[in-house]
Order: sequence, then structure tokens, then C-alpha cells
Amino acid sequence: MKFTELIDQYDWDDVKSRIYAKTARDVEAALANSRRDVEDFMALVSPAAQPYLEQMAALSRKYTLERFGRTIQFYIPLYLTNSCMNHCVYCGFNHNNDIRRIILTDDQVLQEVEAIKKIGDFRHILLVTGENPRDAGADYIENAIRLVKPYFSSISIEVQPLKTDEYARLTEAGMNAVYCYQETYNKSRYNVYHPRGMKSKFDWRLDAFDRMGQSGVHKIGLGVLIGLEDWRTDASMMAMHLRYLQKTYWQTKYSVSFPRMRPHEGVFQPNVVMEDRELAQLIFAYRIFDHDIEIALSTREDRKFRDNMTSLGVTSLSAGSKTDPGGYAVYRNELEQFVVNDDRTPDEVLKAVKDQGYEVVWKDWDLSLQ
Repeated sequence: MKFTELIDQYDWDDVKSRIYAKTARDVEAALANSRRDVEDFMALVSPAAQPYLEQMAALSRKYTLERFGRTIQFYIPLYLTNSCMNHCVYCGFNHNNDIRRIILTDDQVLQEVEAIKKIGDFRHILLVTGENPRDAGADYIENAIRLVKPYFSSISIEVQPLKTDEYARLTEAGMNAVYCYQETYNKSRYNVYHPRGMKSKFDWRLDAFDRMGQSGVHKIGLGVLIGLEDWRTDASMMAMHLRYLQKTYWQTKYSVSFPRMRPHEGVFQPNVVMEDRELAQLIFAYRIFDHDIEIALSTREDRKFRDNMTSLGVTSLSAGSKTDPGGYAVYRNELEQFVVNDDRTPDEVLKAVKDQGYEVVWKDWDLSLQ
């Protein structure tokens, strides 16, 4: 049974009600358990857990130190194109937005790589595209992977959902990980945010994770966009998805992200505003739920919050990020997907990490810890 079939057994409103019905006793039981299940996770993200944040932070720090030590992974995104056929209401790359569309050429990709190498010793790169399968599909992505492979120890992608054989092709070309965000697991409201384009197909996108697992992708990254639906419910549905994937594709590594919506080209405003304290609660809950999961925090978050989370559960940070194609060298700040919140240079972020007694891993965790 694929997760697209399994998810239909869960009613969004019922899951939400179960979360908000959790009590202090449920939270204390979840904290005391040695092996936590999804019900425990629901307790840890519930409003009832808010008085327990200090205890959760201590546990999160303990488990992170045990598994990852005093190390933080650095990575950098490289946006290859902002060309997109989707109409996501919250995204600067929305097909309807009147912005200049760019698809980087081979020479431009290599110019970007050269510029990235000048700003930091990055060995883990994340290739990002809009969703334009005709002009920037699997062939284009495979070519980009082969172009950057000589310069990086690990290559991840965040692109449109692909077919099983295409994921296998990209793995063969040198890809180490795939990140794909379902955005929201609320199937009944999914098309409110994704009205047209391939991304409007809820099951096709959700099935992508099974296709990744079937193709032998080394690491799979899941995520929800905070600002669309109730974050506690989305995070709990993602926890169900994670457990399903871990059981079904047990040899695969996993990562989670919870990006908060940032200013972008367009008029859509978040339906849900998550406070820093709530995002911290979510990070702690995931670390307590799964000691081995990687947790990434991008430059969507401000420097103070990212610095505070360095020792409390996060394992990966981006630094010096540009969210526009060609933003490092070819084009400058005219095509960005969203406005970054932490605009420090990689050296400045590196210093902040080291000031807390941590070291930086410049390449992918799965490779560095083997």
C-alpha cells in the first residue's frame, strides 16, 4: 500500500482534534517514553506541550549531541531556473507573475559554481528549479548534475516530481538526495494553493516519495510550508508519512524541513503565522520523535533564531543563499523566489557556529559520517 492510499484513512479534522485534545499527562508520557510513536509526536506539538519547552529543548540537545556531535552541516542552494508552469499562489515563481524567466546555460551554471567556491568551501550543493518539465526536465537536471559533480562531494536536488526511472538516472549521474515538499497534507484544500499545473495533482506529488524510495535514492527530504494550514496537523501528517517511508524504504536516509512563508512576488498572505517559540517546539518535537532525522534550517529564518537553534536540534544550515537563478554571479537580485531573512556571509555564519563550540561539516551528512 502506497502512502497515497494510506493517507485516505486519516481525516484531517479528526487528526487536528486529536492534537488539540492532548493533555499535560499525554505530554509527560511522550517525554518519558523511550520509543515515541505518532501519538507521542502529536502530544509534543500540541498546545499542551508549550509549558514543557525547556524540558523538550534539553532532550532535543541531548539526542542531537549523541547522534551528530558538535557539528553543523553547511550547504548552499543553486537556483538553475525560475521558469515554472505551476500557479502556486504563495510562490514568486508563479506562472502568472510578471517576472523575467531564466534557464541557466551550461556556461552560466559554471560561472555560478565558480562564484560559490569563492565565498565558501562548500562541498554540498542543492540544485533548485521551478517546475518546467519541457524545458528544464530530467535531461536538463541530469546535465546540471554532471556539470557540477567535479566541484562538490554531494549533490541534492529540489525540483518537480519525477518518474521512478528518472530518479534512478539522476542517482547514476551523481545525485545524492532529493528534497520535495508536499507543502500541505490537507488534501481537501490543497488545490486552493495549487490551482493549476502539475503541482495541482496531489497524488502525483505525494507518490513521488514512493518513486524515490523505489529507485534507491540515498536520502529523501520531506517538508511542509508553514503558513498554509494548521502547522500542528501538517507536521503530524508528515510524521505519519516519515514513519511509513522509514518502514517501507528502510535503507534510505531522511531529512525534514519546515520553511515559514517569506515575502515574495505576489499578493498571497499566510493563513497561519507561526511564532519563533512554536517553530522551536516543532524542531524539538521532531528531534525527540526521531533521533536520527536530519533537520535543516534555511536562510528564511533570521540570524538570532538560527544561532539559537544551532545547539538545540538543527543539523544543517544554508549560508550565503541566493534564491534567484544566476544570483551569485550572472544576474543580481532581480528574480528571487522569496526574500531571505539571514543575509550573513558564509564566513559570518561559520563564526557564529564556532563561537558556540561547534564545527562545520561542509559536505553531506550521509557521506561525512560513513
